[in-house]
Amino acid sequence: MANRPSLQDYIEDVTDIITSSLLDIIPSAWDVPVHLKESMTYSLLAGGKRLRPLLVIAACEAMGGNRDAAIDAACSVEMVHTYSLIHDDLPAMDNDDYRRGKLTNHKVYGEAMAILAGDGLLTHAFFHLAQISRKYSIPADQVLAIISDLSEMAGPRGMVGGQVADMEGEQGLTDLSQLEYIHLHKTSDLIIFSLVAGGRIAGADEDSIEALRSFGHRLGLAFQIQDDILDLIGDEAKLGKKTQSDVKQDKVTYPYFIGLEKSQMEVARLTEEAKKIVLDARIPHPELLLEIADYLVSRDH
Repeated sequence: MANRPSLQDYIEDVTDIITSSLLDIIPSAWDVPVHLKESMTYSLLAGGKRLRPLLVIAACEAMGGNRDAAIDAACSVEMVHTYSLIHDDLPAMDNDDYRRGKLTNHKVYGEAMAILAGDGLLTHAFFHLAQISRKYSIPADQVLAIISDLSEMAGPRGMVGGQVADMEGEQGLTDLSQLEYIHLHKTSDLIIFSLVAGGRIAGADEDSIEALRSFGHRLGLAFQIQDDILDLIGDEAKLGKKTQSDVKQDKVTYPYFIGLEKSQMEVARLTEEAKKIVLDARIPHPELLLEIADYLVSRDH
């Protein structure tokens, strides 16, 4: 990976590729209701960090894999992530008016269409994943493992379970371990999936897959704690949403439990642990993953 571009150039390149790929995510031959397609596309193309697609592609390339195949998996996890945001913003959940600086889906298309757009994105993600084996000659058992991983990490044991724990725990959390459970499953699991999916596409062995899994576990938790911090001290213009929302909704966060300074120290500790895991593993090109870890800990939005 000599003459590799700067991390910022790499992120911009991946973001452009993913955005372009998402424009045509629904096959043109399909007869899909116009408003459903518009609603799905509205949130998919609303911007955002594209962190999960970035991690899929970076992990694949770190293992010497095929970027083209990784792009399809990257689009799939972005669809799942976007569906979760659409549903999370609904009045029955967080009741948010803005996401990524734009009106939330239900504010534009109504609650019923927003729910169905989220349903459409979730189910279409699995269809999209299933095409990878045929399109890129990736062994079917590797693609099946990716589909199984996403089913687990996006479902009741993973992200959905984390969202339920978050909903049930509002104003009632008394233990830091309960909050860690929410962060690990609501946020970390899709980050873990992204890294593991990239590794599987590249044909990584099980030791490398486990290293990517452990890296993602710590990176995901650090990422969510940083979100807790930014909700207190971040710039609304950069974040694209109101700050202090956790405080206003009486949500318990890491700064609530251990304070702002100790939360910042925890982000730094988890990031260093994550980087050590990558350095100790047999990953052919770990540099990009290390740079991304540092980038996430220092981000301001």
